[in-house]
Amino acid sequence: MTAVRTASLPQVRRRRLATQRLSAAGLPRGGDVVRLLTAVQSQDAPLAAWSLAMRMPPGTTYAGLLAEQAAGGWVRTHVLRPTWHHVAPEDLRWMQHATGPRVESSLNGRRRGLGLDDDLILRAFRVLERVLAGPTPHTRRELRPHVEAAGLPTDVQRLAHLLIVAELRAFICSGPPRGAEHTYVLADETLPPAPLDSLDADDGRRELTRRFFVGHGPASERDLARWSTLTLTQIRAALRDLEGDLDHVEAGGHTLWFDPRMSSRTSRAPRALLLSTFDEVCLTYRDTGFPRRDPSASRARLVSEAGGGIVVVGDEDVGVWKRVVTAASVRVAVSGDTPLDTSDQDAIGDAAAAFAAFLERPLDLTFG
Repeated sequence: MTAVRTASLPQVRRRRLATQRLSAAGLPRGGDVVRLLTAVQSQDAPLAAWSLAMRMPPGTTYAGLLAEQAAGGWVRTHVLRPTWHHVAPEDLRWMQHATGPRVESSLNGRRRGLGLDDDLILRAFRVLERVLAGPTPHTRRELRPHVEAAGLPTDVQRLAHLLIVAELRAFICSGPPRGAEHTYVLADETLPPAPLDSLDADDGRRELTRRFFVGHGPASERDLARWSTLTLTQIRAALRDLEGDLDHVEAGGHTLWFDPRMSSRTSRAPRALLLSTFDEVCLTYRDTGFPRRDPSASRARLVSEAGGGIVVVGDEDVGVWKRVVTAASVRVAVSGDTPLDTSDQDAIGDAAAAFAAFLERPLDLTFG
């Protein structure tokens, strides 16, 4: 490992943008982006698709990404944390083996509160195995009557929890999207065996650590802990094993790890970015992310409630945006934390136009 170096936080953020392909040449397929990032948080599935498209060549469309997903380009499931993520099909089993038990353990209190015991969960798995066997994926709405017929609870919270547990154990995963609905399939019936399936938990945690810093570096141990639910002890053990593969810099009082083989070359430089609240480049970094132009500006309402995210101009988080998509147009409303000048608005306009082109709809852009 090379000697410790120092870097400024702007240098760190520029490297991240290149590593994540937001300022470097786009990757050809959505699945390539998913593999670069290892897991892409995706509870807002349409905006998660936009996060993929931003890291791909111009002209990528939402319809094209849905077609790639439907053809098996990636799966959408609960992994790493009790929330949705896109992951490559070949990564599902080893990632769940490495992190699923800890995530499931974190839900034990919730499970007890819902009155779900091991016997009930086993009965639910038997129903899922019977109903999902075969080529036809099922939506949650279609699964509900089968679960109810077996005498199991089907209220929203209990059924959702049963399905999450089944996902965390790599028993089920997503099937092809059906319009706006998510579908489920049996993982072992749908996903072929993969080379890393046999990784034990320690090797899986080491691989997850390596992958995170490859696609998210420079980043800190605590960034990885939040992203993966691995403990700091587990992460530090993995970093010792990976000493020859990763490098690190000191920036802003933090030790930040990265893969030195990943290019940091900027080949395209968008002046502004419309980032989902859950985009990997803005959600991941607790202490070294984009600085806010006006840190004192109120954001009492979560930007996730707006159906959009943050607006980045240059190196700064300057405000929030939300979108409303109709059959006729996509309306994008931008609210700056401080007044946005003409240069800011022009840059944001370019980013909004790219978003509208992704959705293949005319743009209606407003600033407030």
